[in-house]
Amino acid sequence: MTPPEDEQSRPSSEVAESPPAGLEEIGYSQRWSELFAPHGALGHVPARVIRSNRGSAVVLSPRGVARAKVAGALRKHALGPLDLPTVGDWVAVDVAPDLEVPLIHAVLPRASAIVRGDPNKTSGVQIMAANIDVVFIVHPIADPPNLRRIERELSLSWESGAAPVIVLTKADLSSDVEAARQAVASIALETDVLVTNARAAVGLGQITERLTGHRTAVLIGPSGAGKSTIINGLLGEQRQATREVRVADGRGRHTTVARELVQIPGGGVLIDTPGLRSLGLTGSEEGISAAFADIEELARSCRFADCTHDHEPGCAVKAAVESGRLAVDRLVSYRKLLLESQVVAAKTDARARAQEARKEKILGKAIKNYKKQSGRG
Repeated sequence: MTPPEDEQSRPSSEVAESPPAGLEEIGYSQRWSELFAPHGALGHVPARVIRSNRGSAVVLSPRGVARAKVAGALRKHALGPLDLPTVGDWVAVDVAPDLEVPLIHAVLPRASAIVRGDPNKTSGVQIMAANIDVVFIVHPIADPPNLRRIERELSLSWESGAAPVIVLTKADLSSDVEAARQAVASIALETDVLVTNARAAVGLGQITERLTGHRTAVLIGPSGAGKSTIINGLLGEQRQATREVRVADGRGRHTTVARELVQIPGGGVLIDTPGLRSLGLTGSEEGISAAFADIEELARSCRFADCTHDHEPGCAVKAAVESGRLAVDRLVSYRKLLLESQVVAAKTDARARAQEARKEKILGKAIKNYKKQSGRG
C-alpha cells in the first residue's frame, strides 16, 4: 500500500491533507477524519495500529505499513495503559524523512474498547482492542460449554460499547450440538449464538455478514478455541499459525502471541487475540447488568431496593430460583461477578487516592524547597 513516488516526495503536511489511501477499507470514516483534522494541520498523517505487543506497534498509514514508536511527550503524559496506543486505535503519526521510525504523537478518542483487569497487577486494566463494532466470543463445544466463562466474557463485551456475538466452534466434535447451543442461548439472552466448524468452512458466512461496511470485530476466547482457525477460514489461507489438533480429544492450541488486525476479503477487519486463561473485571458493573438483564429485571420487584438476593424477605430473584424460572448457578455467577467487580473498584480507588497523595507530597516538597531557596520561608 505504498503511495506513488511523486506523493512520497511531498511535505508531510500535504500528504496529511490528501485522502488516506487504503484506510477506508479498514474502517477510516468521516468521524475519524474530523477527529484527525487538528493533527493533520501539524503535518501528521492518520494511521491505524494493526499489531501491538510488549510496547511496540505496527501501523498502517497512507505511506504503508511500518513499525512505529510512541513519542516521548505522549508517553510522558500518559496516566496509564488506557492512554497509550493499542491494536485498533487510530493515531496521529509523524513520518518526517529525518526520523528513524515514525512517531505516534496522539491517540484519537476511542469509539469503544474491550478492557480486562490486568492479571499482573493488584489493580489496573489492560486494553485488548480498540474501536470495535463487534465482539465475537469464541467458545469450543467439543466438551459441554463453560457457561460461567461465557457470562464473564459477555459482561466484558457489553462493557466495551460493542455488540457481542457468541461463536460456538468445533461443532464437528460435539456429541450434541443443539443441546450445547440451547445451553448457551439460555444465558445469552438477546445475544446471537452462531455454530461453526471453521475447518470445514461451515458457518463462516454468519461471521462475514457481520463485518460488512468496513466494520471491525475482535475475537476473544480461551486458547485453543479456534480463533485463528476462523481467520484462516475467512482468508482462505493459513495466515494465523495453529498447532495440530490432538487426535485423542480433538483439541489444539493456537500460537497467537500478539494482538493483530487482519483485513478480511470482501470487507471488514478482525482482531485476533492470544488465548486468555482469565478475564479479570474492571470494576464497572454496567457490563454485568447488561449480561444479566434477566436478574436485573427481576430485582426491580424485590421488596428492598438494595436487596442482595441472599436472605432478604420479599426477594423476587430468590422466588424465581425457587420456582425454577431462574437457574441457581446463574444467580451464583451474577453475585460472584458483582463482588469481584466491587473489590476491583475498591482497589482502583485506593490506588488512585495513593497516587494523588504522592503527587501532593511531591508538590508540597517542591513548594517548600522553592520558598527556602528564595528566602520566603
